Amino acid sequence: MSEIAPRPVEIACDGIGLTYSAKSGAAVVALDDVHCRFAPGRVTAIIGPSGCGKSTLLQITRGLLAPTHGRLRYVELGGDATPRSPGMATVWQAFNLFPWRTVLDNVAFGLEVAGVPHAERIARARRALARVDLVGFEDKYPRQLSGGMRQRVGLARALVMEPEVLLLDEPFGSLDAQTRLVLQEQLAALVETSGTTAILVTHSIEEAILLADTILVMTARPGRIAAEIAVDLPRPRSLATTHDPAYGQLFDRIYGLLRDEVLHAMTHEAGGV
Repeated sequence: MSEIAPRPVEIACDGIGLTYSAKSGAAVVALDDVHCRFAPGRVTAIIGPSGCGKSTLLQITRGLLAPTHGRLRYVELGGDATPRSPGMATVWQAFNLFPWRTVLDNVAFGLEVAGVPHAERIARARRALARVDLVGFEDKYPRQLSGGMRQRVGLARALVMEPEVLLLDEPFGSLDAQTRLVLQEQLAALVETSGTTAILVTHSIEEAILLADTILVMTARPGRIAAEIAVDLPRPRSLATTHDPAYGQLFDRIYGLLRDEVLHAMTHEAGGV
């Protein structure tokens, strides 16, 4: 009997909150009553002022943190809530590559830990490197690569696991502006063709618009969802998209929301809150 493929899973945040103790002992509310959905096969960007809890929400979604309030649910499309957690992989801002392993071995590392046979994991690692245009660099070491190339290795290392959900925590935040633009276009092409569910944390309005189907704008701390905005711009998207009048209107709308929240955060910081 053939194995039935699992249904796509939606990730639901129902009233998620997280409170922790600061060094002073005071309670800090990082997230408060967050309601949102991450639809399968779609790209959702999370944007908001510094310290609003974007990365915290991503870590809760990944299962690395437990909320103190609310719950995280996985729901199969066409079915009920399920205990099955979708397979996930994360690309961080820091490259986190092993300096003593080659590019190929860095990409294959997760498969090695998972016990995938050597021949299969090498073949899959080579395919993942081809997807991020790094054919010919398999035997290089991280120190021999530029920052942009190292981040592409990090992306290949996530893609090789064939995750149902790809989590991106400001993946291009440490790169120069020109490299960032190129990688944004490459990532946009990847997510458009893969059909993988992706959740992107970013400070960049441009990045959110170029990559996402839906943008969640968060408030200053305690983080809540201030707005959920659909991105209806046609794909494929690239730098040329930024010249579309609809892009400018969307950018201005998101900037207006963010500006108020950033000013609010700055006011509280100045007041010592």
